[in-house]
Amino acid sequence: MLIDVNGTRIAFEETGQGDPVVLLHGFPDSGRLWRHQVPALVAAGKRVIVPDLRGYGASDKPAGVEAYGLLSLAGDVLGVLDHLGIEKASVVGHDWGAALAWVIASFVPDRVDRLVALSVGHPAAFAGAGFEQREKSWYMLLFQFEGIAERWCSDDDWANLRAWGHHPDGEAVLADLERNRSLTPGLNWYRANIPPESWVGPPPAFPAVAAPTMGIWSTGDFALTEAQMTASAAHVTGPWRYERLEGPGHWMQLEAPDEVNTLLVDFLG
Repeated sequence: MLIDVNGTRIAFEETGQGDPVVLLHGFPDSGRLWRHQVPALVAAGKRVIVPDLRGYGASDKPAGVEAYGLLSLAGDVLGVLDHLGIEKASVVGHDWGAALAWVIASFVPDRVDRLVALSVGHPAAFAGAGFEQREKSWYMLLFQFEGIAERWCSDDDWANLRAWGHHPDGEAVLADLERNRSLTPGLNWYRANIPPESWVGPPPAFPAVAAPTMGIWSTGDFALTEAQMTASAAHVTGPWRYERLEGPGHWMQLEAPDEVNTLLVDFLG
């Protein structure tokens, strides 16, 4: 389905009946990332909503970095919920989708039943995670340079992006980036939300998350440290649960779908 949200068309799929759950992907994915989770959640009695977030898949790709601020992106998700008549949903996010989920749960708590963050912890915990996390995040500075980052990612048949990411769905994801012209919009998420000056300032000040929250981190993640996830507990006033998956890499929902599905179904009730 494709709907207009304040002038931006957002594509999403809706499956199942029951308590609503929204699944939010990150870079460089689309809603396809969650294909192993949707059937498990539907079987558990959930109504599952999976958008292609702004800049990706069949959704619009506005020009300009300013269009990709997290508050605007949160408005897209809330617009989908409004269209479906959903007042409150559980929100599950991975990568940038997890950062977006934290923002939604912090700033519009009345719309979030439960929160699940995969890989990426609370933005303030991420910002304060120390040198090891900064070292792993070198690419976030590279992505700030318009044109240069695009060439680094796509030259030589996407050689650098292939070698750096080791995405389990690599071929399909790269084909989508080319076909949908999603590379620059995807990089604009980084440019809009973590510009270089944000690395030297104080951590972002967010309201604490009141919803029951589960953070999941996997030991094979090349981009995120465990500390930035475990430190997220300090930013949650509701019940906090942490799960550590041994072995899977960054895309745990593709590499260990059964483990992820078991945790989601258990936590979301």
